[in-house]
Formats: sequence, C-alpha cells, structure tokens
Amino acid sequence: MTPAAYRGWGIAFAVVGVLAFSLRPILIKLSYAAHPVSPTTLLFLRMALSLPFFLAIGWWLRRAQPRLTGRDWMNVALLGFLGYYAASFLDFIGLQYVGAGVGRLILFLFPTLVLVLSFLFLNKAPTRRELAALVTSYAGIALVVSNQVAPTAEGRLFLFGALLIFAGALCYAVYLVAGSQVVRRVGSMRFTAYSMAISSIPAMAQFFVLEPAAALDLPPAVWGYAIVLATLSTVLPVFLQAEALKRIGANHFALIGAVGPVSVAATSALGLDEPFGMVQAVGGALVIFGVLLVSVKRS
Repeated sequence: MTPAAYRGWGIAFAVVGVLAFSLRPILIKLSYAAHPVSPTTLLFLRMALSLPFFLAIGWWLRRAQPRLTGRDWMNVALLGFLGYYAASFLDFIGLQYVGAGVGRLILFLFPTLVLVLSFLFLNKAPTRRELAALVTSYAGIALVVSNQVAPTAEGRLFLFGALLIFAGALCYAVYLVAGSQVVRRVGSMRFTAYSMAISSIPAMAQFFVLEPAAALDLPPAVWGYAIVLATLSTVLPVFLQAEALKRIGANHFALIGAVGPVSVAATSALGLDEPFGMVQAVGGALVIFGVLLVSVKRS
C-alpha cells in the first residue's frame, strides 16, 4: 500500500469513527423517548451487548508483546472503570435532562480539561494560545446553555444534567492524562479491548443490584437502539479511531473530530426538535474553535 493510500484509509477511518461515535447521544435520547428506560438499564444493554466483541478481540491479541504484569492489569482496570464506565454512566444520566447536541458539545470540552489537569498535576504551564483556547471554549459553552439555565425546576434539572456530562468529560480527561503511559506500553488496540471488557463488570453488576429482571422487558424499538448503540456506536468507533490515530496522527484526527459535535447538533435540531438557535450555533462554533486551538499543534 502506498503512503497516500495508507493515509487516505486513515482519514476514512477517522470520519466514519467520529460519525459513528456521534450517534451515541442521539440513540440514548431516542431510547428515552421510546420507553421510560433507566440509565442503569440502558448502560447495561450497551456494555453487555458489546462485551462479546471486546472479549473476542482481547483473546485474539492475547499473545501480543509485552506480556502484561499485575500492575499493568490493575492500571487497565482502574482506567477502564474511570474512562469508560464512570464517564459513560454520567453521560447517560445527564442526557435525561440535556439535549443531545448540547451534551455532545459539553463532552467535547475534554481536551481543555486535559490541559488544566496537565497544568495542575504535571506542571505543564499553558501557553497564551492555550489560555485563549480555554476562554473561547468556556465562553462558547456559556452561550450554548444561556437560554436553558433558569431559576425554574426545568432549568435546575438542565443545569444538573449539564454538570453530570461535564463530570463525565472530566473523568475521560483524567483517563487520558493518567493512561498515556499505560497505552504506550500495552498498545492502543489491546488496551481498548481489555479496558472496555473490564469496565463492563461494574455496569452489569449495578444493573443486577438496582434493577429488577423485568426492567429488560422493553419494546423492540429500545432493543434495536441498544443493539446499534453497542455495535455501531461503541465497538466500531473505538477501533476505527485507534487505527486512524496511528495512520494520520492526533493533529489531523482532532480536525476531523470537530465534525462530531456539528453533526449531533444538526441532527438533534432536525430529528429530535431540540432547541439550537443562532446563539447556540455561535456558542458551539466557539467551543469547537477553542478545542481545536488546544488539540492542533502549530506546524
């Protein structure tokens, strides 16, 4: 394969992976609209249905080098719990109260949180450009939520949901900062398969503790959304994005990643009738511009 073709496939993998992952909040909102399913049940379905794929890929990669030590396994388990289980569960709960488009923009703030965490714990002082990116991104979020945060019951629920999704973005940012060395040693494909499989355990355990078996008595529409959520919007994008990062690098992947919030906002406004006017569009553009300032390095 020529270098141009290798890179071309990387771009294709990135676009498909970003769009597939962007379906997640829309599928969650559609599930909530179709039936009063709880976040605990929906997360259980997502993890249980995707688990066989991650186990199969983990088994296929079992002989990859280097062999994992006990410390490696502990790090994979802790990071999987934080980056996949905790972040996802907070996102699932938050989307009960926040629109899919707004939720995706809040989640898209995680690179700015990586910057803050790196400053606090790794002594990496931000540059002027990065500080400008922080101000721009959070000014954009303020615009996006400005017409829905109010001193009413509905406004307080919206703020609660937005804070939960922001907490999920923070969990994912901690996972990225803490896990960079582990991923480098274990390998991205193997780390993804193992951590996703391990993170299924608390998601499934909490379902059996908190929900009755009758909670799985769901209409076909919810089962259909859950199957698409587990396969097309979980298994497929995590591996496509891992391969895309290897082929085109983080800078170009960050540019393509900006397609995600835009596509979710547009789809939500058209298909879910979620409010997303001119003020929200300007705010969303500021968020994306600020995140790209952080994510894309100077040439």
